Amino acid sequence: MAMEARDIESMIKEAIPDAAVTIQDLAGDGNHYSATVISESFRGKSRVQQHQIVYQSLKGQMGGVLHALALQTGVPE
Repeated sequence: MAMEARDIESMIKEAIPDAAVTIQDLAGDGNHYSATVISESFRGKSRVQQHQIVYQSLKGQMGGVLHALALQTGVPE
C-alpha cells in the first residue's frame, strides 16, 4: 500500500496550517518522498523539533504506509 503525495501534503497542512509544503515522489513508487516544509511556526525551534512536528502530523504513517521521507524544514525568509 502506497501513499499519495497529496495525502502527505494534506496531513502536514492540517497540522501546520501556515505551511508551504512541496512533496516530490523520489522513486515513483509512492513510498519514497522528499518534503520541504516552510512555516513561521518553526521559528525559534531546532531542526529536530521542526522535524518532530512534521512527523507527528503524519499520524504514525512513517515506517508503515510511508516508507521514507527526506525532510527539509525552515522558516520563511
